[in-house]
Amino acid sequence: MTSQPSATDSSRSSRSSRSSRNGSGSTRWLVVTVVALLLIGTGFLVAGLHGFGGSGPASGALPVAASPAPAATRQPPVATQSTPVSLRIPALGVSSSLSQLGLNADRSPQVPTNYQEPGWYRLGPAPGQMGSAVILGHVDDKSGPAVFYKLGSLKAGDKVEVSLKDGSIVHFVVKTVATYLKTKFPSQQVYGAHGYSGLQLVTCGGRFDAVTGHYLSNVVAYTTMVSTTPAQAG
Repeated sequence: MTSQPSATDSSRSSRSSRSSRNGSGSTRWLVVTVVALLLIGTGFLVAGLHGFGGSGPASGALPVAASPAPAATRQPPVATQSTPVSLRIPALGVSSSLSQLGLNADRSPQVPTNYQEPGWYRLGPAPGQMGSAVILGHVDDKSGPAVFYKLGSLKAGDKVEVSLKDGSIVHFVVKTVATYLKTKFPSQQVYGAHGYSGLQLVTCGGRFDAVTGHYLSNVVAYTTMVSTTPAQAG
């Protein structure tokens, strides 16, 4: 015999049904609210990423900060354009006037005619200008030592001074000294530009060939400009 539900049971069932429906409604509203918040949050995130510039990160990548601008590169010093007239190398006891040199008929650089006076290669930069200025001098002659006899003994940090026709003085310091066989002389390294104001001092050296009467090598002192002394007024 099946019993009929009492009023109390019916009331309880009705409340349970309403509670179930209300619970489902609350759940739906909760889901809708969460989705809305997520959409709003996503909107702010996208807006924030666009604030970094451009059209936002591609393929979900994080925004990359822009690289800092490179620091300003300090320009190397350059002296005024003027003809060099004298050379001084305190460590060697050298203090001499300068001649000017060009090219021989075979396109090789001329060498000084005076063994006690070095010469500036005038087809290149003047000392203190951007690039490599070159001064050549003899090591000796039949009578004894010449102006650059001790050039190979220069050391890093030794001073070299060139006086210009306008009265200013260009100051250099020795970086290194090297010896090369004449058959392997590095012309580009000695005469070429390297992004600063340099001065190369060149003479003969190495083994002496008694048959030809010439040295087989060249000695090169590489220097770089460090400062200038302006011409004094008057």
